[in-house]
Parts: sequence; structure tokens; C-alpha cells
Amino acid sequence: MSTASFHSLGCRLNQTEVASLAGAFQDKGYDVVEWGEPADVVVINTCSVTERGEAACRSAIRQALRRQPEAFVVVTGCYAQVGLEALRAIDGIDMIVGTEYKNKFTSFIDKPRKLKEPVVLHSNLIDDGDFEVPGTGLYHTTRANLKVQDGCDFFCSFCIIPFTRGRERSRDLTDLLREARELAARGYQELVLTGVNIGRYHQAGTSFADMIRKLEEIEELKRIRITSIEPTTIERSLVEHMARSDKLCDYLHIPIQSAQAPVLERMNRRYTPEEFKEFIDFVAATVPDIGLGTDIIVGFPGETDAMFEETYRYLEALPFAYFHVFSYSKRYGTKAARLDGHVGPDVIKARSQALRELSVAKRRAFASRYLGQDVEVLFEQQQDPSGLWTGLTSNYLRVGVVSSEPLRNTFRRVTLHEVTDELALGAIAARTTESSLTPA
Repeated sequence: MSTASFHSLGCRLNQTEVASLAGAFQDKGYDVVEWGEPADVVVINTCSVTERGEAACRSAIRQALRRQPEAFVVVTGCYAQVGLEALRAIDGIDMIVGTEYKNKFTSFIDKPRKLKEPVVLHSNLIDDGDFEVPGTGLYHTTRANLKVQDGCDFFCSFCIIPFTRGRERSRDLTDLLREARELAARGYQELVLTGVNIGRYHQAGTSFADMIRKLEEIEELKRIRITSIEPTTIERSLVEHMARSDKLCDYLHIPIQSAQAPVLERMNRRYTPEEFKEFIDFVAATVPDIGLGTDIIVGFPGETDAMFEETYRYLEALPFAYFHVFSYSKRYGTKAARLDGHVGPDVIKARSQALRELSVAKRRAFASRYLGQDVEVLFEQQQDPSGLWTGLTSNYLRVGVVSSEPLRNTFRRVTLHEVTDELALGAIAARTTESSLTPA
């Protein structure tokens, strides 16, 4: 039996696509092995969001070629779309697959063998129609990702993604529900919805909120989690539905990127700081226990010291549980790279550190709200031989419990008694419900 292994760099969506490709190869009769094990076919899904990310991709490719010189090496993903010539220059790659062919290239591989020159499946034109995925995702975790959307039409000035992934398009609803049912039948109790701009999902008259309601009808499915979603795409009725739903997790990650109007305008974002705050206040009032996260870019061109101080106070006042802090770096090919007012690296580093420390304080404060209370946790994995198991609450609080029981993929009530920078620690509650399945 031929073997295949897969490696993903970058975002959660890339991880989702690799899981789907692994499922497609398994359907073709391949034995899917762990990354690093000897394999006949090696697939690397790349990232191009920053130039540092592209360098990491080149390093991973060269490492794979050194370790497995006889393997048929496929490079796909965002870097394969915009970095074609750079990849052609790396000896040993057998196939380069751009975005248009990512879901189709398995049909081009029959009897893989090393080639003198790579097969290139690439087009600058990316189909903007509805799509299907090549296979049901293979996951080694207890939560499974579900790709629902791809591409973006927002064209933020700092972002290369519209050029690497193309225009917005939605996944065929029938195909989406098929995979969701298969994953639930395999024992996955939580599905994490992924995409580039998922709030823009719209397929055959079905909106993003409609699609979620259809997923809620899958009996075996216990949780549906929305990942990063643009603030201008969230219907308020969906937030109100979240407050009532037994399955839709009370969690949202809503990127702000900057809290300064002049910077937001330069970024080509679609809201003002006042509009963003008003919406966050509405969400927090509607879903009181919601876990809220955000993305913030530090040191964007034109961000002054005074602007940063105002941003710090703005974020400090809002009810976020954490931030993802990104230090701005010039990305050639984007509009932002041509802007004036670039900030020095030492200043960016200091500002980023200040916000990361604020994020830790926010995370601890959010977790501390639940000390002495019982929370429901879906346990994922055992962290170490001491018996520390970790899992997530619906509102994205990571919880740790020391237990000799096998807790993987079970729901348990946990009484919280301590908070660290990374975890809320507790013990299995005296009265607890248990729901357990074993993912295939």
C-alpha cells in the first residue's frame, strides 16, 4: 500500500485543508502516516501571510527533501499561488499546486515517482463559484474543523490573502452537511467552522446563520464553534440566537486590528472604533458569559505613540478575554507596504510586549470570574504523565484537571479553584454528567 504524509504551515484553515486532503488520499487507498515517517507522497500546505512565513515554508520544504529524497513532494497552499518562481528554484519538488487546483490535484497523481522537473498546476484565475472539498477530514484531535468558505473581497491593505486565495466563495451546502454528519458519526462532538471570511457565507439562498441552524439539527453534534469572524458580517440576530442555543458556543473572535480611526482607514477596514465598541457592548450584554477574543496589529504605518496609548486604554476597557497580538511587518505585494510612516522594529517590539502582557491579565481576569463555580468542559488530551487533562468550555476557557480516569472526548462538570496564565485548574464536580464518544 502506498503511503502519504501531510504538513501544514500557517492558519487553522490550512490545517483544515490538510485534513481534507488526507481524507481524499485515504479514499484513494493510501495509508496516511504521521509527518516525518517515511512516505511515498509528501504534501506540504504553505502560508504566505508574511515574508517570514514564506521563509518558514521554504525551510520546511528543504527539510522534507533532505529527509525523504525519494518521496514525491507536493507543495500547495498560498505560497504556491504567489511564490511559483521561488518554488521552481528549489530542486526536488515534484508538483506545485496553486489555489485553483488544491481541491483537485489528487486526480493528477496515479503512480507517484520522482521527476526531473515539477508538474505545475497553477492559474492566476481562481474560480469564484461554490466549491466542494476532496474528502472528509482526518483529525487526531477531539474537535474537528469544518471548512465552510474561502477567499475574501475585503482587500485590507495589509493582507495578501485575496491574491493567494481569490474572491469570496461558499461551500456547497449539501457537501458541507455531508462532512459534518460524517464527522459527528465518527465521534467528534465539536465542529469548528473555518474559512477566510466566514460571515460572508451564502449559498443557494442559505445565509451563514441559516447554515448554523442546519448544523444544529445533527443530533450527535454537541457543539458548533465560530472561529474568527469580521465584525461587519455578524448578524445581530445570530448573536441573539447564540444566547438561546444549546449547541452554538458562546464564543466569538472578532478582529479589530486597530482602535484608531486614521489607522483603520489606512488599513481599509469597514468600521470605526466607536462602531466596533458599540457592537462588542451589544454582544457582551446579549450573551453575558461569552468569551471574546480579538486580533490587533501593532506598529502599522502611521501609528504614533499617542495612538498606541489610546489603543491600549481602549482594549483595556473592553470585555475581551484575550488578544492575538501581531507585530506589523512589511508584506510586499500589499498596499500597506507602500505607505509612509513605518514604525521602527524596537518600538513595535515594545508595544507588542505591552499588549501581550495586557492579554495575559485579561485572560486571568476572565477565568477568575468562574472560580468556585462549575463549568462544563469537553476534554481533549492528557498533557503529561502526572494525569493533567485539559479541555475547553463553550466560552473558550481552557481548563485543567488531574485525573486517573480516561477523560478524552468526554464532557464533565468541573469546579474551578485556581487560575494560572495558561489554565483554569479544578476538579471533577461531585455531580457530573458524562457524554463520551471515541473519534474514529
